[in-house]
Amino acid sequence: MHLAMQPVHQLAKGLRAHGPQLLAGLEEPHDELMSLVWGPRFDRGHAMGLAARRPDVAASLLPALLDAADHFDQLHGPAQARLRRMILRHRALAGVADSAAV
Repeated sequence: MHLAMQPVHQLAKGLRAHGPQLLAGLEEPHDELMSLVWGPRFDRGHAMGLAARRPDVAASLLPALLDAADHFDQLHGPAQARLRRMILRHRALAGVADSAAV
């Protein structure tokens, strides 16, 4: 893996680990995820709101969310854009899988 991609892959790894709990039950989880990383800084307020929906797992999610926020804020612009493209690509692939299951 290219050294420049390592921080992006670290964030993606955390998302795979904690995303299902954070985004469970949401109609459009990819949209919610994109709203967290849409700007130049991670939207901590929105992340806290998502975690508050799940009080049963919020305590375990909060450290991971804050860590992800700090990592995202340290990424330079092109790496942030790369992460957004990964989310969009995952959304497209998930849509293909959903339509194939019908």
